[in-house]
Amino acid sequence: MDTVPAPAAAPDDLAVADLPLADYLCFAVYSANLAFGKAYKPILDVLGLTYTQYITVIALSEQENQTVSGLGEKLFLESNTLTPILKKLEAMGYLTRQRATADERQVIVNLTEEGRQLRRKAAEGNNLFQACGLSAQEFPKMQKSVVALRDSLLKSLPGK
Repeated sequence: MDTVPAPAAAPDDLAVADLPLADYLCFAVYSANLAFGKAYKPILDVLGLTYTQYITVIALSEQENQTVSGLGEKLFLESNTLTPILKKLEAMGYLTRQRATADERQVIVNLTEEGRQLRRKAAEGNNLFQACGLSAQEFPKMQKSVVALRDSLLKSLPGK
């Protein structure tokens, strides 16, 4: 009598303790993040930026007059992490920070012209779209899948 091999176990059927590290989704995302950092490093080194400074400039280029708290939400950064980044970018001449006139507890952040030029300069040297190894059709699907994963994880947190 021929035996049919059992189908591969679905993720729900696996005990986490039995998975090798390479099969952990969290490790795949973590290590992909590290790979992105290594891929961006040569581009950002030329600009004198860290990755977090770079994404801050991108977020600021999308909308003027953002509050520090609103920018922090967009970047998934706490104020105590974001404030030193903003101070450094301000010292570099890439942005301005001003207290809001309506509510002095709020700080409004805007890119300077130098900050807008920096965003354009960073885009010129960025060939990471090709480095991802994804087709033009696969790229947005992957990005949406990762965002959906992130949002699901955030929704699963206590108090959310």
